[in-house]
Amino acid sequence: MRVTTDLWVSAVLRRVFAAGGYGAVIKRGASEAGAVFVIVRSRFGTATLHAPRAQSDYAQARPDDRMFSPVLTDVDDDAIEARLEKERRFDPDLWVIEIEADARLVEELL
Repeated sequence: MRVTTDLWVSAVLRRVFAAGGYGAVIKRGASEAGAVFVIVRSRFGTATLHAPRAQSDYAQARPDDRMFSPVLTDVDDDAIEARLEKERRFDPDLWVIEIEADARLVEELL
């Protein structure tokens, strides 16, 4: 059984804080099943936007996992906001979270 988006986001943010990183909810979506977009900040002033993977990418053995793919890499805030605006027109219930964390933790989480 897949956990609610609200619970999943809370768990991810707790793991980020526990590892000494920073995280925040930028936009709260539908608590039950909203899509989650993750902005990963670098210390160089750029960011990477990760979007949910297509349902067909999920392993049959673990269909309840959440998987992400980077859709914008090392870009500025304007590029991310433009992409998120397109996504909001399609799905106004989406979540946006932002994290700053060790690259190894980000890879583990996403």
